[in-house]
Amino acid sequence: MATKFQKDLQKYAELAVRVGVNLQPGQRLLVRGASFEHEALVHHIAESAYKAGARLVDVFWANEQMDRIRFAHAPRDSFNEFPKWKLLGPLEYAERGDAILSISAADPDLLAGQDPELVGIYQNTIWKEMAPFLKHGTSNSMNWCVIAASRDVWAKRIFPKMETEKAIAKLWKTIFQMCRVDANDPVAAWQEHIRNLLTRSKYLSQKQYAALKYTAPGTDLTLGLPKGHKWASAREMSKNGIEFTANIPTEETFTMGDRNRADGVVTSTKTLNYGGTLIEGMVVRFENGRAVEAHAKKGEAVLRKMIATDEGAARLGEIALVPNSSPISKSGLMFHNTLYDENASCHLALGRAYKFNYVGGLELTDEEFAAVGGNQSLIHVDFMIGSGEMNIDGISDDGRAEPVMRKGEWAFSV
Repeated sequence: MATKFQKDLQKYAELAVRVGVNLQPGQRLLVRGASFEHEALVHHIAESAYKAGARLVDVFWANEQMDRIRFAHAPRDSFNEFPKWKLLGPLEYAERGDAILSISAADPDLLAGQDPELVGIYQNTIWKEMAPFLKHGTSNSMNWCVIAASRDVWAKRIFPKMETEKAIAKLWKTIFQMCRVDANDPVAAWQEHIRNLLTRSKYLSQKQYAALKYTAPGTDLTLGLPKGHKWASAREMSKNGIEFTANIPTEETFTMGDRNRADGVVTSTKTLNYGGTLIEGMVVRFENGRAVEAHAKKGEAVLRKMIATDEGAARLGEIALVPNSSPISKSGLMFHNTLYDENASCHLALGRAYKFNYVGGLELTDEEFAAVGGNQSLIHVDFMIGSGEMNIDGISDDGRAEPVMRKGEWAFSV
């Protein structure tokens, strides 16, 4: 007889397939980022996908230990090497308009203590070589989704005082709760959650604020919004006409900023896990859209390398609002995983903007998108800035201010 955990794992897999990528009959599904610890989850995903009509389900397994070995023993001049097959597999699925499900469960301390110069080369090489595939994601060429999965090193980072097996089980339980797997009907619960988020996005899109003004301890920031910007959340449409939910869980409502209009100082409120390096206590100052100063209590050298990736890496591509009372925030946990931490806090993203956050943006060339304020970059890195002390005002074209958030919570009803 199946245990409760096995039943919940099966429901979680079904949620990823039916609500996440919303797999359609005849599509293929690629699962990326799963470690060998996630074999049972991957098998449930495959079963759910084939029941939904998948023609083929395949897996790109991840093995972080190989990265540790590489940093320990590989030639120091070899970190710009990249195996092309890692691009070609996902790119084939994206170009066909198939579905891609990514599993996020990286070791937060994977590259702790490594030479920041090598870490920068390593990360920039990944961004550069995977750019043709990542561009499909920002243009919604395919239906895609990111979920998380418990594993030993991540669970122990969150629950360090627990024995490993208990920590893994505790993190699985937390994931199931945050993703509404424990609801009587998880799919129905998600459909209701999605409706609520979309209603809020519609309200903000209709407002067409010219800017947002952020005020909080360590933060005094004004972000310009281009005319024609579009707020999104939870449910998106791929170019092949399939609705999908890109993140499970998700609590955010987000849009694009004007790449040339960010002014002031912002201080992060949560740790950023940047590819296995933790960056803590970020303080970034913007002038005319560009980060002109960037400091951090921990990981500053890696932060500076990240911002120097290309010209657009020092500018903002995404503006996201999340109430401080979101279920993930209320858990009180620091996940050291962007999928979860960004859904516990208002956040910004350095780098690439999403074209679908502009009305008609998917039809624009890169040059046309840049002309309306859309940022272009190899990177897209979210960092968290929200708290229970955050106030945000929407600034209209005539300079009037309206409350959008007060003390971290929505200041309007929909």
